Amino acid sequence: MGRAATAEIRNADDFARAFNVSRETIDKLLAYETLLRQWQKTINLVAPSTLDAVWSRHFADSAQLLAMAPPDAKRWLDLGSGAGFPGLVLAVMLAGRAGAKVTLIESDTRKAAFLAEVARRTGAPVDIRPERIEKIATQSKLGPVDVITARALAPLPRLLELAAPAFSAHTVGLFLKGREAESEVDAARERWAFEGTLRPSLTDAGGRIVVIRALEAKMEGQPG
Repeated sequence: MGRAATAEIRNADDFARAFNVSRETIDKLLAYETLLRQWQKTINLVAPSTLDAVWSRHFADSAQLLAMAPPDAKRWLDLGSGAGFPGLVLAVMLAGRAGAKVTLIESDTRKAAFLAEVARRTGAPVDIRPERIEKIATQSKLGPVDVITARALAPLPRLLELAAPAFSAHTVGLFLKGREAESEVDAARERWAFEGTLRPSLTDAGGRIVVIRALEAKMEGQPG
């Protein structure tokens, strides 16, 4: 799947070709789109200017992360899920993977209700938690996961702090970022040791996906 292919995603058919997904998956995403448009009238789920580009700006932007995750990843955690991007889209696409489940953490109860309705309509394998990720009570319930995702939640240093309790030696973090991704990685290295790479976004010419592995907090005085 190349940049040109994803840049031209305008509808469900384009998405199906770009990501090689089943008709069943497309039907679920069409139901997702319908609910998004309905709920957007009363809840500010996404920027109104992005609604007409939902298949590229939201669905494809989320779906591109699946190819960057380990092929056998089953335990997923999405922080600050909002309207479900990227976590709920990934859950829809993971529905056929045995044992796969995505935990969605979203503190806004109205958005959490939206996520629950989409999950009910699509059968997406999710566990929705209307809690604040920064609370110790929330973090204490998180075991190690295979993949952690987030979009537009916090600068990377803070994001790693929030994600750290769910990291193990094998966890991969996939974080959708913008043009400042490289400087955020540099800032994060002041406190954290990790293997980090930047991947170009397939849906945003200025976007980057920050891929984090082997996350560890630095000891005080440890060099960068």
